[in-house]
Amino acid sequence: MNNGTPSTLRLAVPSKGALEKPTLDLLAASGLRVSRPNERQYVGSIPALPHVTVLFQRAADIFTKVQEGSVDLGITGYDVVREDGEGHADVLVVYGKLGFGKCELVLAVPDSWVDISSMEDLADLTLYFKEKGRDLRIVTKYSNLTRNFLYNRRVIHFSLVEAKGALEAAPSMGYADMIADVTSTGTTLRENRLKQISGGTILSSQACLIGNKRLLQDPGKLHLTRLILESIEAHLEAKKYASITANIRGQSAEDVTHCLVNQPELLQLAGLRGPTVAKVYARDDAQWYAVTIIVKQHDLLRAVDHLRQAGGTDIAVFSPDYIFGAQSDTFQQLLTTLNSDSSHPASRSLLSLPR
Repeated sequence: MNNGTPSTLRLAVPSKGALEKPTLDLLAASGLRVSRPNERQYVGSIPALPHVTVLFQRAADIFTKVQEGSVDLGITGYDVVREDGEGHADVLVVYGKLGFGKCELVLAVPDSWVDISSMEDLADLTLYFKEKGRDLRIVTKYSNLTRNFLYNRRVIHFSLVEAKGALEAAPSMGYADMIADVTSTGTTLRENRLKQISGGTILSSQACLIGNKRLLQDPGKLHLTRLILESIEAHLEAKKYASITANIRGQSAEDVTHCLVNQPELLQLAGLRGPTVAKVYARDDAQWYAVTIIVKQHDLLRAVDHLRQAGGTDIAVFSPDYIFGAQSDTFQQLLTTLNSDSSHPASRSLLSLPR
């Protein structure tokens, strides 16, 4: 904070394209709804966090905005971060997997190249092209990633062609032999008579949250970052679980609990820490208890059967909106990263920030 004035944190989000709506949906589902007066305005706010300003930017430009310090945090594709990130130590990935915008950066060749299906085949082909007096031409928007990937696999006889817009037409138009581009389903590649090379996946990507390491040394901005991280982390964690409530008849709460946890192999079906058991004041004279457990989604049906075997009925299943731990693991990792940079005077005080 400066002179008692609360710090303002600037968060950049995609203004258009495939990442725009999923980003806003995730923030809203995490209790961080973005308010934008109209679509022509490029500045918004998060009512739940008054000191956060939201800036709408092109996803491809967000890394640069974070790197130069125009914004503190930004949501963009991991592919962009990896492509543009070389030599920019001030930018760090704060939350790596936001669960949307999933794609892969792959090498693809024309379908007509029937003898080229693997990286080994491609390496041989580059040597053949070299013997004919020219390099294999690869069109891509990801020059750094593509070059490093090929060099690491000892493929060196190629040239990169940079282009904007759709790349899939480049081989058929004759200004490149093959492409290195992102794909989510492979449909566009197939429609343009291209095929992926086995072993030619350069990078798996999805949306991520990045931050400027230098700017996040500010305690006020770091506090706001913690609130954002905790909200997103708790929401994404909750999607892995289901909350189940059932009524079970028994002599006592201890008796009902024993029925649920009497076998070690069934403990994972009895809740994160164990079942919550509370007396039901039933209309009849029977002794009923309400049991609530939280289990992973893939254990849902097994947990329902487990409750039934214990005498459970009236079973209801709910999806929790948030699951908060004792602390945010993501934020603790961020603190560790920031504190490891001893060149910043503020770093020594970071761990003492209020949780």
